[in-house]
Amino acid sequence: MAKITYVEFGGKEHVIDVANGLTVMEGARDNGVPGIEADCGGACACSTCHVYVDPAWVDRLPKKDSMEEDMLDFAWNPDPARSRLTCQLKVSDALDGLRVQMPEKQI
Repeated sequence: MAKITYVEFGGKEHVIDVANGLTVMEGARDNGVPGIEADCGGACACSTCHVYVDPAWVDRLPKKDSMEEDMLDFAWNPDPARSRLTCQLKVSDALDGLRVQMPEKQI
């Protein structure tokens, strides 16, 4: 289980315990966190689960694969270093303490 902090665009924080094996997107969706729409349900086909990863976590996460890179081209105001799709981040104990911030809007 990992404690993940989701920060809305306006600054409101949601600290959620997310079970290992789920994705960061599923943790937000299952707990009603606003700002992550996840229109495709986690198929890496829509980029509506885009977030900005806290700078301290950028190098601690698995690298983006080419499919995620391609989908981020469609995200709202992507940041080359910090943008990630939460459907591509599998939760494990290694993600305990992860902080992500939602963009102003999804596409």
